[in-house]
Amino acid sequence: MNTHNFLLLTDSYKVTHWRQYPPNTTVVSSYFESRGGKFDEVTFFGLQYYLKEYLAGQVVTREKIEEAAGYFSRHFGDESLFNRQGWEHILEKHGGRLPVRIRAVPEGTVMPYHNVLITAENTDPACWWLTNYIESLLVQTWYGSTVATLSRQIREMIGAEMARTGSTDGLDFKLHDFGFRGTSSVESAALGGAAHLINFSGTDTLAALEFICRYYQTEEVYGHSIPAAEHSTITSWLRPNEAKAYANMLAQYPKGLVAVVSDSYDIMNACEKIWGGELRDQVLQREGTLVVRPDSGEPKLIVSEVVAALGNALGFTVNEKGFKVLNPKVRVIQGDGVNYESIGEILAELTSRGWAAENVAFGMGSSLLQNINRDTQKFAFKCSAAIVDGQEREVFKDPVTDPGKKSKRGRQKLVFDERTGWETRRLDQPGEDRLVTVFEDGEIKKTWSFEEVRAQTALWRKQK
Repeated sequence: MNTHNFLLLTDSYKVTHWRQYPPNTTVVSSYFESRGGKFDEVTFFGLQYYLKEYLAGQVVTREKIEEAAGYFSRHFGDESLFNRQGWEHILEKHGGRLPVRIRAVPEGTVMPYHNVLITAENTDPACWWLTNYIESLLVQTWYGSTVATLSRQIREMIGAEMARTGSTDGLDFKLHDFGFRGTSSVESAALGGAAHLINFSGTDTLAALEFICRYYQTEEVYGHSIPAAEHSTITSWLRPNEAKAYANMLAQYPKGLVAVVSDSYDIMNACEKIWGGELRDQVLQREGTLVVRPDSGEPKLIVSEVVAALGNALGFTVNEKGFKVLNPKVRVIQGDGVNYESIGEILAELTSRGWAAENVAFGMGSSLLQNINRDTQKFAFKCSAAIVDGQEREVFKDPVTDPGKKSKRGRQKLVFDERTGWETRRLDQPGEDRLVTVFEDGEIKKTWSFEEVRAQTALWRKQK
């Protein structure tokens, strides 16, 4: 049984909306979309979690009704505002399961904005008020979708520069999730971290691994990481022993990838005199790759300077496209000041100096999992149709002060036209509806494995 009190998982004003619809309303139909924003396409992800965690099964019980009644009475100062009769109807007629149908695009789908992603509609005419009661929870799908969208856009940017200046080998590990500590909650870290792993395979956000296994029916671990130093493990050796601290990293991890933060004191000295001097032979003879991490300075400049210093000290080759590639024994990862814009700036500066994009990877923290909001992609949930007095009516808003907030009319569906691509149309218009029923009357009707989610996004890349 779901342990959350579903009656409390909404905005306060929605508790009062059962009194506000026209008399004899029996059906309310609503939809969820991105109205635009930073990017012109969104990657849909995360609804399955909310369905499993908050909506599936018996979510209404006598105890939860009483608990909610007490909260609302004190919250509003008026016990009559609570729709006790409506919730008791759901408990008695539906066994506490929600009489609503939710349809959605397959998770991982990349969709141009202004297209429907989710539709919701009550299945019991006595519960017309329920459709938009669940809006507050369903709209939280914006978070996973926005992280997935941002991560995918960065992959496209890095991949394009890698292809232009050399090889795309290793692209799956070019953006590493450093975001756990920068999120507002463990739940955010887990969901956002999972969204990132649709596009990449590198993460330090362990919560995402468990999340994927639990909610996306897999036992496979989709995120991977490597041994890495932090400032405390270097500076505890004290400055005179900086080279010993680095040598210890090489000795402790004699094979594979190992990342070492190298700017605790002087990053250029570390590159030129320690990695490229005192420890040069150990680096070149090691069975693996040393990843040097600068953690301060102007990102677009420091990365190029560090790459150049390591190239001068440890060697490089020139690839068939005319760009320099570091000795395979060394690479660079930038984890400070990394966001969508700075990645573009870093790559532009690096390649303008003749270095291939494959020389560098990125670690992204709060800017990946936290520094976004619902308006990054302008997500909105709107009522588009209702049945009142037995007649279906189109419902919409069209504010003269903001045409961008004009909403869709009528019950919605999503079709794919070979000539024009994805289009949102009214249910009575031509075209097969590509939305899938994922939830109906308390039961989850369709789920996707994480591999299927990743494959759906990968399909978009092939089509591009």
